[in-house]
Amino acid sequence: MGYLPEAETLRICQDLIRIDTSNFGDNSGPGERKAAEYVAASLAEVGIQSTIYESDSGRASVVARWGNQNSDRPGLLIHGHLDVVPAQSSDWQVDPFAAEVVDGYLFGRGAVDMKDFDAMLLSVVRARQRAGVIPDRPITLVFTADEEAGGVKGAHWLVDKHRDLFEGCTEAIGEVGGFSTEVGGKRLYLIESGEKGIAWMRLQALGTAGHGSMKQPDNAVTHLARALVALGEHDWPIEAGPSMTLLLEKVRELTGSKTTDPDELLEHFGSAVRMIGSGIRNTTNATMLDAGYKHNVIPSSATAFVDGRFLPGHADTFMPEVQRIVGDKVTVEPHITDKALEFAFEGDLVDAMTVALYSQDPDAHIAPFLMSGGTDAKAWSRLGITSYGFTPLRLPGDLDFTALFHGVDERVPVDALEFGSRVFDTFLNQI
Repeated sequence: MGYLPEAETLRICQDLIRIDTSNFGDNSGPGERKAAEYVAASLAEVGIQSTIYESDSGRASVVARWGNQNSDRPGLLIHGHLDVVPAQSSDWQVDPFAAEVVDGYLFGRGAVDMKDFDAMLLSVVRARQRAGVIPDRPITLVFTADEEAGGVKGAHWLVDKHRDLFEGCTEAIGEVGGFSTEVGGKRLYLIESGEKGIAWMRLQALGTAGHGSMKQPDNAVTHLARALVALGEHDWPIEAGPSMTLLLEKVRELTGSKTTDPDELLEHFGSAVRMIGSGIRNTTNATMLDAGYKHNVIPSSATAFVDGRFLPGHADTFMPEVQRIVGDKVTVEPHITDKALEFAFEGDLVDAMTVALYSQDPDAHIAPFLMSGGTDAKAWSRLGITSYGFTPLRLPGDLDFTALFHGVDERVPVDALEFGSRVFDTFLNQI
């Protein structure tokens, strides 16, 4: 084509990782402003003007128009987030914000979630802009703040305060999809066509305060502990929706398996079953506890926070079921909630993603999946925008990739970054 879409991907990804945008969820981190300024400058250098929007001091998102803005075709939103979850450097092999390349891998917080895609996007857009190869469709480029804390100061804020920025956009492409895994000795690329709903809950038990040396059957900590054990051991039923049904059919095809048991089929994903297997059932995990103030004082209350994720169609029944499981000694209250999403795995955009993957990997197999976590797609859905996760990466079969999301030693193969840029460039030719 006369240009190399992957030429700058590694450098840009390193630059972004070295800008600490840790999001602690309480507005205490460094914010995204420096990263937003970097993105805006990278676009401006090739003649693309953008605007930085701040929802709060330092909490910055970037929005730019690209492509043929005079086209009568529907607009496409391409989005990535600039914030990352915190990292404790003492746990890592290397400094999580040094962006070192070790044995062909780029290490750093955000290498997978999701400064890799931000870098791919910037590299491809810059290369195309310089070469004058502009998509014949209106494109809105968005780099958001605060995705790792639910997007309240990022995507949701943009939708609330600047809805006009997304006028005409009907489809979106973002994170967590397009990566490869091995099933039956074959490469299977998973494209996110939906994501579970969020129900972060506050559980509280009340009891009778007293001296720690005395018998006390009405102990708030004990009540809460029993509830959390019951919730942790609860066997949520399997309910595979459209996306996961297609994925299970693909697994049967690739493995030749005769079983119809979803859990048995998903075991073919190896360690990735932690994330992929969460797409067929609701999940609940206790994540934080708070009780007491002195060793010999029984507290009158105990509190826990639980990360709940529910399947599409379960928004009204999930929390009442959690309350039933934990019993009447504990109250369940919503802390942060957001909707579940699922979109049909069909249409021109899905075809474009499929063609792009085949162009760089003719041996590819492709299927949709329902993602266990949440993304900014939840905000865009409020505008009626259909969203897919497509951050294409061809990965080594022995890499425990899904463990790297928010994990220690987060890293991405350099050749996978470059592969993804080529795939994404081809994708833009198809849209």
